[in-house]
Amino acid sequence: MDMQIENSRLDGVLLITPPTVFEDFRGGYIELYNRDIYHAAGIRQDFIQDDISWSERHVLRGIHGDQETWKLVSCLLGRFYLVVVNNDPASPQYRHWQGFTLSESNRQQVLIPPKFGNGHVVLSDKAIFHYKQTTQYSRASQFTLLWNDPSLNIFWPVTNPVLSARDSGTDLAR
Repeated sequence: MDMQIENSRLDGVLLITPPTVFEDFRGGYIELYNRDIYHAAGIRQDFIQDDISWSERHVLRGIHGDQETWKLVSCLLGRFYLVVVNNDPASPQYRHWQGFTLSESNRQQVLIPPKFGNGHVVLSDKAIFHYKQTTQYSRASQFTLLWNDPSLNIFWPVTNPVLSARDSGTDLAR
């Protein structure tokens, strides 16, 4: 399979099908990242940290971001709905958002630029969320947008998600 890259409605946010996805009767194999291939395709960010979170059905994490970090998001197991929000006040797309369904079946990835927040809600019994990032994680530099902020008018495929105190808006310091 060839790597496929599609522009999204948000400037700088890309939907990517990785270069190698293989499945047969034994299972599957996916090459989530290959620096040379991604660089040749114009994705030249220097990813320095990988993170994984796992959650159960209807857990909603985010919307979080910062001013410096690029993220490359993948779903390793299950299925989740990812929302990306432009949080750059200087952008004509400020506070615009787009949703993507990532899964172990479609194997797509989303490249998220700095100044964009992202959050996801799990649609399967369990899901594993993987992301590469270009900076070390720093909670102090993060912003949080409320998942149900009426001014954003984000569509979520669940109405009563499971939330942390931070994501519910009751404890923005966490």
